[in-house]
Amino acid sequence: MIKKIFLGLVILLVAAQFVRPEKNLSAGTGPNDISVRHPVPARVQTLLQHACYDCHSNHTHYPWYAEVQPVRWWLDSHINDGKRHLNFSEFGRYPADRAGKKLDQIIDEVEDRSMPLPSYTWMHPEARLTPDDIKLISAWADGLRDEISPP
Repeated sequence: MIKKIFLGLVILLVAAQFVRPEKNLSAGTGPNDISVRHPVPARVQTLLQHACYDCHSNHTHYPWYAEVQPVRWWLDSHINDGKRHLNFSEFGRYPADRAGKKLDQIIDEVEDRSMPLPSYTWMHPEARLTPDDIKLISAWADGLRDEISPP
């Protein structure tokens, strides 16, 4: 009985490898990308790319283990959820009041160390933000929010 259950699980895992969701990859930077619409200093852009873009843009860099199901489904769930909350690739589409709120949320999330997620930084040490990185991102987001938010 246990052999049949094990065999059934193996067959399901093998079959799952053939179910491939579309990857979150777009061709280049689009016209609504935050870096196209607003000034983003080079250091801040690098930090955003390393710590945020995999889940909060249309440009995910997939690690090797993303080719294994069900890991890929789990990663795609995180990416879709992240983009639903904030998508730097579509930031230019946000109305000014929503963009201002998103920038406030960026400040709150990085200062509280809620973002990037610990599960992400565990596998991506380059995404770990130092106190200076947090100050830099917060100051940029604060300045941009003041610039674009309605009075």
